[in-house]
Amino acid sequence: MASLAHPQKPYPPPDQPGYWQPHSATLQWCEEDYYASYYVAEIINTFTNLMFIYLSYKGVRSCWKHGHDNVFTVAYFGYFLVGFGSLMFHATLQYPWQLVDELNMIYTTCLMAYASLSYSRPVGMQILLGIFLTALCLGITLYYHHIQDPTFHQNVYAAMTVFIVFRSVYSMESTLRPHFRRSTEQHRREIQGRKLPVPTKADNDAFNTRDTLILKNMWILVAYGVSIFLSGFAIWGIDNVYCGTLRRWRRELGMPWGFFLEGHGWWHLMTGIGAYCYIVWGIHLRHVLNGDQHRFQMVWPNWYTLPEIVKVDGVGQEKEIELQVNGTPVNGHSKKTK
Repeated sequence: MASLAHPQKPYPPPDQPGYWQPHSATLQWCEEDYYASYYVAEIINTFTNLMFIYLSYKGVRSCWKHGHDNVFTVAYFGYFLVGFGSLMFHATLQYPWQLVDELNMIYTTCLMAYASLSYSRPVGMQILLGIFLTALCLGITLYYHHIQDPTFHQNVYAAMTVFIVFRSVYSMESTLRPHFRRSTEQHRREIQGRKLPVPTKADNDAFNTRDTLILKNMWILVAYGVSIFLSGFAIWGIDNVYCGTLRRWRRELGMPWGFFLEGHGWWHLMTGIGAYCYIVWGIHLRHVLNGDQHRFQMVWPNWYTLPEIVKVDGVGQEKEIELQVNGTPVNGHSKKTK
């Protein structure tokens, strides 16, 4: 009766042979090896990386369609390499693919750091920053290959990510929150290319209202991305601590139900979404820093889809920018996004 209600296929005995043996990776995960395919070491950990590949395609297409800065196109290519490297790493458990997986996480984070730190800097400073970050990546690569300690990679990646997130939050708050910037000067710079008169107090109030709404929705995006990322990290932690118990439960459930207890696979899905949201946030922030709030907006129809920054028709100083959150423009007006 139970098998009729819940069709299942028993797991094979442990320690199945596989095409890629012997393994050379310095890490071993909780998913058992070669239980579903002779050619794929960890099938769930492998195919959950397709999330990265799909979202990188979605991101690059959006950059080309809406004219986002090239640095974000490169960042999406780095994001793709993280997913592809991880896919090949979990499929083979070979050390070279482990390096592709882990080091591309560092490289992509450095690209986002360059996008944030190089903004509005003199060309000479941008070149020096690029040289410094390139040297940093090279140093991390050589040292990690020398010590082959995954803890070093994880600590470096975490430190770099925390730094760039807080740096981006500072840029976002200092640019958009009226309390932290001199509104008149900010808005005069914004409208210089739009052939509009110097803003009056009423104009500044309208700009401040608009920017406060943009800031609110950017914070929603940040909270969503960070929550997804940290939740995935927590599930991965449970997978590490209670691996023996989870393996026993998987075998009791059988396939495919046991797949849902693969914690590292959930980490892939959730960190993929979190990292994608981070790049989208970076794109939106860059347009804000450029004073292009009137030309780009975040479209996010509902909570189970992912946001996108799209180019819209420019609006005059007398009109407010409309943002979409959960399918409803926050300023109460209706306007279709083109």
